Amino acid sequence: MDSAIQEKINIWLNGNYDEETKDEIRQMPQDMLVDAFYQNLEFGTGGLRGLMGPGTNRMNKYTVGMATQGYANYLIKCFGNDISVAVTYDVRNNSKKFAEITAHVFAANGIKVYLFEDFRPTPELSFAIRTLGCKGGVNCTASHNPKEYNGYKAYWDDGAQLVPPHDKNVIAEVEKISKVDDVKWEGNNELISVIGHDMDEKYIQMVKGLSVYPEVCEKQKELKIVYTPIHGTGIKLVPEVLKRFGFTNVSLVKEQINPSGNFPTVIYPNPEEKETMSIGLKQAEVEDADILLGTDPDADRVGVGVKNDKGKWILLNGNQTALLAFNYLIEARKAKGIAEPNDMVIKTIVTTDMIDVIAAKNGVACYNVLTGFKWISSLIKQKELKENYIIGGEESFGLMIGDKIRDKDGVSAVAIMSEMAAYEKNKGRSLYDKLVDLYVEYGFYKEDLISITKKGINGAKEIAAMMEGYRDNPPKEIIGIKVEQLLDYKLQQGRDLLKNTSWPIDIPQSNVLQFVLEDGSKISARPSGTEPKIKFYFSVNAKLLNAADVHKVEKELDEKIEKICIEMGLK
Repeated sequence: MDSAIQEKINIWLNGNYDEETKDEIRQMPQDMLVDAFYQNLEFGTGGLRGLMGPGTNRMNKYTVGMATQGYANYLIKCFGNDISVAVTYDVRNNSKKFAEITAHVFAANGIKVYLFEDFRPTPELSFAIRTLGCKGGVNCTASHNPKEYNGYKAYWDDGAQLVPPHDKNVIAEVEKISKVDDVKWEGNNELISVIGHDMDEKYIQMVKGLSVYPEVCEKQKELKIVYTPIHGTGIKLVPEVLKRFGFTNVSLVKEQINPSGNFPTVIYPNPEEKETMSIGLKQAEVEDADILLGTDPDADRVGVGVKNDKGKWILLNGNQTALLAFNYLIEARKAKGIAEPNDMVIKTIVTTDMIDVIAAKNGVACYNVLTGFKWISSLIKQKELKENYIIGGEESFGLMIGDKIRDKDGVSAVAIMSEMAAYEKNKGRSLYDKLVDLYVEYGFYKEDLISITKKGINGAKEIAAMMEGYRDNPPKEIIGIKVEQLLDYKLQQGRDLLKNTSWPIDIPQSNVLQFVLEDGSKISARPSGTEPKIKFYFSVNAKLLNAADVHKVEKELDEKIEKICIEMGLK
């Protein structure tokens, strides 16, 4: 075994670690030992995320405690000693334990802690940080990852996840904590205050205030809604929020109601996965529902199911959900007379360009930022008092409606999507009908995503080599269509490959590449910041002259994406 890895193992076996952990290490086979200790679990710009278990490369009480000590040190550097943080957790195995450790380490450092009494959705933590005037916060969650994972999301005083310079500065402080003896594990428990119901009520009232057509919700209160929390935190608030919106016909997916870190009915507790939503889709079909909605374990993502024109239940992709929500708030605010001339919306660079087209035709500013709601939140902060933020979103099933929180919010998304369904039903239509109408009006934009996972020690190197190959030798054409532009967000430079010109990209640096073809098609390559994978995003578009041709044109666009994937060697 590599001597550096063995040295790390010896530190854990001989150091100030509990005997249960040491016994687990002794019983681990060599390949597992290597993977558990070959590196330190990276405290990335969003925090920690990894497999649970003993080792420097795992989520456990020691890596959580060391991360919290580093974060506490940075908070004290920035704000002094009289500060507070909020801490919560999701339903995952060990999440409660990790949250309690986090709270105790903060308190041991003299920081006041507002600790939620039980699991809560991620967006409520963001709301609580802003409401309580906290300087930071932590949610112990691995979002939609499989049951073997856990994580640690760090937040700043605006309720958003960390952005420059704080992200890198916190990482630097965490890296200074080289051993468990550097951590203040126990302190003044009087600094820990338990919160819960009162904050729930304030949050629910905030979400209720997002409604644009409460009178339509009242008219359509019998709207048939099927909802699944996928064993997660959504069960705490979503049913009550729907009730407050006036909906009386909400059916819960009973197989997925009970909170469980084992996620017994699914492999991936992610509403992006059709298999994950399959039980809900069946129930929606049996009950002849109007809409199906699902949230992931920490209830920051939303999945939406609707019935198409052939009566078949389908799961909308994240781009479709986003464009429906963006369009609804733009149209509804205009119709209600509450639109402002400085209204703005924000999306990420890999989210459908159809939103840009809708916003432009309605005279609303649309900004594009890097992937992640922290970047949406950062732009809101920059433009406060100058422009009026309405909605933000990204293709990975995330929406952030209104400016009272600064992270994606599946709870409010469920409520607004239900209101949208009620609004269309009040006109004798469905959300699917509205989607097709938008395609006819603005053009049919079709997107797809492929994730390629590269596990193990060499995985990151393989992904890096793939990106450098695209960067240094971009394709001149794809499926016979010339590549017009290469947008390189790492170099912060756009290049016109046909005219041999370039320009700066005024977006923070990120390892993302986009190829824009002459016909408006776009291919984006983005390595994940939290998982050993690289994601490829595809966007193609065509005119849709009438609703009757929707399936024909969709098939043509799907075939085009398939050809692109094959030519790029991704299938």
